[in-house]
Order: sequence, then structure tokens, then C-alpha cells
Amino acid sequence: MESSGLRKRGGGAAAAATAPPTNGDTEGSSSRTPAAGVPGEGSSANSYTSENGGHKIAYDPRDISESKERSKQPKLTLMEEVLLLGLKDKQGYLSFWNDNISYALRGCILLELAFRGRISMQRDPSRRRFPLSDRLVEVVDDSLTGEVLLDEALKMIKASEKMSVSTWIDLMSGETWNLMKIGYQLKQVRERLAKGLVDKGILRTEKRNFLLFDMATHPVADGGAKQEIRTRVKTVLTARTVVLPPTEFLPEDMDFRYLRTVAMVCAAYAANVLENALSSLGHEARERAFAHVEELLADFSQWPFTRRKSNTGSVGQNLGQVTADEVGENKDKELQLEVVAACLSVFTRLDSLL
Repeated sequence: MESSGLRKRGGGAAAAATAPPTNGDTEGSSSRTPAAGVPGEGSSANSYTSENGGHKIAYDPRDISESKERSKQPKLTLMEEVLLLGLKDKQGYLSFWNDNISYALRGCILLELAFRGRISMQRDPSRRRFPLSDRLVEVVDDSLTGEVLLDEALKMIKASEKMSVSTWIDLMSGETWNLMKIGYQLKQVRERLAKGLVDKGILRTEKRNFLLFDMATHPVADGGAKQEIRTRVKTVLTARTVVLPPTEFLPEDMDFRYLRTVAMVCAAYAANVLENALSSLGHEARERAFAHVEELLADFSQWPFTRRKSNTGSVGQNLGQVTADEVGENKDKELQLEVVAACLSVFTRLDSLL
């Protein structure tokens, strides 16, 4: 009998375990449920509570970091600034006789990736045995930039074997006889940059008839952007003391504001579009400006950067100091700046390459 009683009590316990809970059981079970939002118990650490109703809203921390980075980046890339200088304001196309700009734009892609901290020279002490342009480049940060051309180049550099700065510029320009590497060429760079400027509201798209064919052109829609670039170029090449006020095209908290502007001026010179920014100057002033940019190209195409005494008078007397300060404030980015110097060294011999 005792055993049967035990069996009955066991059966009752089993039935209670399988039976649906009563109201009292529901309250008891809910009181034992982990509270939402307790770390480690089903809540996300990447969330915040909104003021309306106390609801938790999840977010991706990468979005926060990307938005912070983009707020420190200029509205236009170096490639876009150089292209914009080369475009005819009303006609909306580049000079048909400019053979240098395509090659220079590929160099600007590497410059932009270096300034954004995506690529650097390979950390190898033996690299100093080689010229700057022959040193190997590697990806140090593969996070996307949001700029299509930059991201395409970044993925390509990351996925391939390590190659030098000059080799990458050659391959992206299609300047190679190696059929195995013809796929590295970036196609329609100028047209894609122009369409990007249309999306940013700087240019607009029109159709123009050129006797035998129609072609899409991109006249300037927002003259303020191009005027700001022209003003910056003339400041660097003609002012006694170079001061670059903050704008949306050159944010105040951006790294390497002066170095970036020097690189843009040198790239524009290599691309044969610098004269468009100096058209308002007299003949002698324009000649002095060209002589000064040649000095800048010589000084910043070596590493470490060495600002020597200028032969063009008192132009840019503070430029050596402000760029040295920028380098000193970013000691951990010297390998990235080495890529900048290497790109400028390629620009110094651009005429002999093409």
C-alpha cells in the first residue's frame, strides 16, 4: 500500500509538472523570468533606451565609428578635386590633349587611401635599400570608405600580392604588358568620378553633340566648390603665410590639412590642370607659382619630408613648419606618409613615364 501511495504521489507530481499553470503559477513564473536589459541575459550591450516609453533600440557600433570618421573627412576626395580643376566650367569636359590626368588620378587614389589610414608601406627595415616608389604597400585597415573607387582599389590591394607604389599606379592605369595583370586596371575612372560629383551636387549632366557622336558632359553646377579649391591652390602658391580656413571641403579637425593640400597641388601639377586654377594671375606671378610647385614636389617627394629654402622669394614661409607639426602629431602614421612621398616621387617623373 505504501508503494502504491508513493506511486500516486509521484503521478500527481508528474501531472502537476505537465499541467498548464494556473494564474498564480503564471505570476510566479513571470517573477522568475530574467528582467529584460540585464547584461548577459539576452540583452544587447550595443543598445540604448529611448526617452519615449523606455524602449531599447539596438545599433551597430560600426555605424557610430564610421559616422565619426566621415565627419573628419572632406566632402571631396583628392581625385575629385583634381578632376574638378581640369573640367571646363561651362562645357563640362576635360581637354582632349591631356594625357597625364588618367595616370595622375590613379596616384591620387593611393594618396587618398594613405591619408585615410587604409594603406601604408610594409613594415620592413630592409625597405630603405630601395627607392620610395619601389617599396611594397600593404593594407592596414580594410574597412570601407564609402567611396566606390577607393573601396574597389582597397579590395584589390588587399586580395593581391604585395606590390610597390609605382607598380600599383601602372597596373591601375593599364600601363602593363603583363596580360595576367590586365584585370587590375580601373576602368572609366574619370566618368565615374564625374558621376560621383553629380551625386554630390557639384556637377550636372548634359548631352553635347560632337559632330559625329553625342557625349555626356558634366558642367559645373556648384561653383563654390571649384572656387574654394582655386583659392586654396593660390594661397599655397602665392601667399607669404599659408593659412587654410576650415570649410566643408577641408574640415578643421581633419588630419594632415596642409599636407593634403600640398599633395593636391602637386597632383594637379602632374595632371596638367594646375594652370586652370592660376588663370587669374599675371604672367610673372603664374611663372613664380609654377616654380614654387616644382619646389614643393621636390621637397615632399622624399621621406622624411624636407622643406628647403625657397628660391621663389617669401612664398609659403610657414609651410615647412606647419607640415612638420602635422607629421610630429601623427608619429604612428609615418608609414602612411611614406606612401604619400612615394606617390609624389612618381609624379616627379611622370613625363618620362608616359
